[in-house]
Amino acid sequence: MNAYTERFELAGPAGRLQCQRDRPEGETRGTAVIAHPHPLFGGTMDNKVVQTIARAFVQSGWTAVRFNFRGVGKSEGQHDDGNGEVDDLLAVVTGAAHDGRLALAGFSFGSFVTVRALQSLWTTREIEHIVLVGTAASRFQVPPVPAEAHVRTLVIHGEQDDTVPLASVMDWARPQSLPVTVVPGGEHFFHGQLPLLKNLVLRHLR
Repeated sequence: MNAYTERFELAGPAGRLQCQRDRPEGETRGTAVIAHPHPLFGGTMDNKVVQTIARAFVQSGWTAVRFNFRGVGKSEGQHDDGNGEVDDLLAVVTGAAHDGRLALAGFSFGSFVTVRALQSLWTTREIEHIVLVGTAASRFQVPPVPAEAHVRTLVIHGEQDDTVPLASVMDWARPQSLPVTVVPGGEHFFHGQLPLLKNLVLRHLR
């Protein structure tokens, strides 16, 4: 993502996991672990939306850790429909964010995996922020966000997302009374609107 990006690997449940870490200038507020979109449709940790979320965290003083799910890039293993990928995310939290303040973020399939991981982490870790972008609610059974986590959660979705229709995200959010920030005219990958996406995340992290 920048000249100072640190590339490293961690032991995951299906083999080595390829990771990248970006640190802020000065003291870090904590570590944000960011999950990428669907591996079978070209999703990697280098996805532009994932990088935009990471930049917002770094600009806000957080260390941002991105990683490739099993079977993507140099990460070992095979795609597991979001099940093993939850274990991958938890392994990255354990290996790269085992102490200090923690934030979680995900884009599309990555949001689905993030919410599932949040279910098990919420009772064991203090999670400062949750950022969910383009949540894949039409394609997966995304569990609810713990009620106590709502005040720390930012859900962003594009009004004209034709990969994950806005209506499906509203149907997921409505029973929870979980607010959704809608980007007018936005589509799934936020083409032309990545600066706006970054600013929405920055505002949340303040």
